Amino acid sequence: MPRAPTTSDVFNAIAEPRRRKIVELLARRGAVTVGTLVATLGIPQPAISKHLGVLRKVGVVAVVKQGKLRVYNLEAEKLKTVHDWVRAFENLWGHQLNRIKERAEKRAREQTESPTPLKPQKGQT
Repeated sequence: MPRAPTTSDVFNAIAEPRRRKIVELLARRGAVTVGTLVATLGIPQPAISKHLGVLRKVGVVAVVKQGKLRVYNLEAEKLKTVHDWVRAFENLWGHQLNRIKERAEKRAREQTESPTPLKPQKGQT
């Protein structure tokens, strides 16, 4: 089965690690210029422009011209489909997080109740 084009949907667009870095940077910093993306991410300008084009086509980023500059900003609501899809799998890792929390709390209680420091149990670090 041939792979879907990167501009077919949000999932394909953010499958590329450099595009995810762009999305993360826009989420943290807000609207930025191409030059800022190039300087911050260390990716050549033509590659940044190509990745922004893909993200624009699926609606994840928008561009506004400010004089000679193009300023890009994240359209976060377009990522909701990804969030909704991932959320369906929360129950698969949620119970693991609860177990980790319970073990950490038990260990903390044991350490506060014990007059001498506990050594790690065999197989635990």
